[in-house]
Amino acid sequence: MADTLLIRHPASGAETELTITDASIRAAELRRFNIGGEPLATFDPGFTNTAACHSAITYIDGDAGVLEYRGYPIATLAEHSTYLEVAYLLLNGELPTATELTAWEDRITTHRRVPEELKTVLAGFPASAHPMTILMSSVAAFFSFYPDARNFDDPASRSRAIARLIAKMPTLAAYAFRKGRGEAYVAPEDDLGYCANFLHMLFAQPDRPYEEHQHLVRAMEVLFILHADHEQNCSTNAVRSVASSGNDLFTCCSAGIGALHGPLHGGANEAVLKMLREIGSVDRVGEFIEGVKAGRTRMMGFGHRVYKNYDPRAKIIKSSVEDVFEITGVNPLLKIALELERYGLDDEYFVSRRLYPNVDFYSGLIYEALGFPPEMFTVLFAVPRASGWAAQYQEFITDPEQKIARPKQIYTGHSTRDYVPIGARG
Repeated sequence: MADTLLIRHPASGAETELTITDASIRAAELRRFNIGGEPLATFDPGFTNTAACHSAITYIDGDAGVLEYRGYPIATLAEHSTYLEVAYLLLNGELPTATELTAWEDRITTHRRVPEELKTVLAGFPASAHPMTILMSSVAAFFSFYPDARNFDDPASRSRAIARLIAKMPTLAAYAFRKGRGEAYVAPEDDLGYCANFLHMLFAQPDRPYEEHQHLVRAMEVLFILHADHEQNCSTNAVRSVASSGNDLFTCCSAGIGALHGPLHGGANEAVLKMLREIGSVDRVGEFIEGVKAGRTRMMGFGHRVYKNYDPRAKIIKSSVEDVFEITGVNPLLKIALELERYGLDDEYFVSRRLYPNVDFYSGLIYEALGFPPEMFTVLFAVPRASGWAAQYQEFITDPEQKIARPKQIYTGHSTRDYVPIGARG
């Protein structure tokens, strides 16, 4: 069934009709269409309604609160899978068999260590360096150590680069964490799983080996699964955009880390904790809510660019909070969070605006309970997102439809002007 779109030229007012026969308007159709000799272009700040690719990796229905990886509901994967199992799914399109998963885990274990020369470079960062800066620089530097990553058209080279990235991200993150605390680097333990090894590298001490607790390891697995991919967000768009100029995986993912470092993308859970502390007690929640309604303050951790329903990841994290606090002790901020959530779900002001809790609302409480300072929260986002970035990168460079990113602009500057010699300028 065809639809008709009436288009009015903003300057001349000329109108014409565009017949749409497909649910998606392909760029080629728009390029061949023009009004008064000018090609049609859309003004879409933030690309809120512009599709830049076809993708088979992640599906989101924001209105229904649905998130699926390769067709599998996120809740099912979080309940039954490990992070590396989900990473395999994102990269290969299918869940691994037991044999395939063992081989994949062994391959990741093989690549956990970082080059000794890179450790020397990283040692030059000041102790005050933000861990995301260290992580971004380290990943960018990988290309110097593994130049075969530029051979991304070769499946074997591409697969090797992907394995290296996913394997080394926890090692780099742990290094950045311990550097900020003035502690010595801890090497990976080959007999530990992905998340257990990460916790070991973070928290082990010379006189006190890290004692893994399965509930905490599982909570980390769940958090990593939830953050593995999320469709065409800012950082994924950055990875794909940098890939479009022919770059290697490491350079592209360092760009993704840079995008994630921005507080509007990866820093919301830290803002939630700050908000909860400023509220201070359950008794003050009502007063805070009135301030939100009056526009004097903002409710952090509520609402989402995509989800106009309860973020499905937030529901899963909320259950993980209880498991973690059973071991670490309950953070008193939880009571405030629960009361805020009650308002968000019941109060007409929030319901009518579809402002539901998102993934950041509870994740900061878990990270803090596990012993992470706020500056590490975004790092804990970046480590698992590496598998999603790698999957998106792989999909991009094997897609014959893709080309170098070059969005249009609408020029608002001067028309052609006469040059004025410097002596004659007033």
